Amino acid sequence: MERVYRMIRQVASSNASVLLLGESGTGKELVASALHRLSLRSGGPFVRVNCGALSESLLESELFGHVRGAFTGAVANRTGRFEAAHGGTIFLDEINSTTPHLQVKLLRVLQEREFERVGDTQTVRVDTRLIAASNRDLRQEVAGERFREDLYWRLNVVPVALPPLRERREDIPALVGHFLNHYNEVNDRLVVHIQREALQAMQGYDWPGNVRELQNAIERAVVLAEGDELTVELLPENILGGRDQAFGDSNTNQLERFTREVVTHGLRFTGQDAQGVHAQIVDGVERELIVQVMRQCHQVQTKAATRLGINRNTLHKKLKQYGLETPDSDMTE
Repeated sequence: MERVYRMIRQVASSNASVLLLGESGTGKELVASALHRLSLRSGGPFVRVNCGALSESLLESELFGHVRGAFTGAVANRTGRFEAAHGGTIFLDEINSTTPHLQVKLLRVLQEREFERVGDTQTVRVDTRLIAASNRDLRQEVAGERFREDLYWRLNVVPVALPPLRERREDIPALVGHFLNHYNEVNDRLVVHIQREALQAMQGYDWPGNVRELQNAIERAVVLAEGDELTVELLPENILGGRDQAFGDSNTNQLERFTREVVTHGLRFTGQDAQGVHAQIVDGVERELIVQVMRQCHQVQTKAATRLGINRNTLHKKLKQYGLETPDSDMTE
């Protein structure tokens, strides 16, 4: 997240297009808003559009406007969001959900800064900075021919990846404190203490809904609290299930949970359409395991093989297979 903050500060003052990538609920709209506030366009409008919430025809009219009679129900001229964002910033969320027809029009706006309203022949020119967001890997969408490659490269001038909350659990206490302060003020409450077990449960949970889910959980807890402490009983049952898994007495449970996370992330990074994911993930994990164990054993192969539970010849073959052999590897013993 510190890298994300640095990137925001560096690119905010430019006019470059920014592509925000991350799962739903990771805060992409907040980042887009921050980019606008810190930009030279901060005095202009900041216009938000959720591309996934509208049909193709409605979204085209929403973005570019229309003239009277352009379609059934178009009883008057309408200004589109791009025109409304003139001199400022337009934020297109879930841009991955747009159709090829709309992607062509978006590409033209990015390249030429111009478009026509639906049903009109008059060209409209705009000066608008575009920030786009996607909750899917656009490279995979391009590979699957669901997203135009030329538009992807026009959007991907400055990509900013927002990590899911499960990959930055150390941020949870600060986020909990922030949301506690906010919802105390909104609801006129005074929940100022956090039970240790409750915080552990929240740090052990995977948060599939990311920061948005955490925000909802804190709001719920503040509303239901009868005293000044956020206790574990105020948390939703699904979060308590994550606590039991993460903080159980068994090391095996924690190892199983870690393994699930590795596989889940591996599948996400390889993409849904990738082939041979078994070899990619297994080889990647095995290579990293050997690297770490060899380092722990100071590059002594006999010790490393014992630690790994394999014989020395097998380890030697693995080192060769993964390109980990060094000229002195046999001499270290």
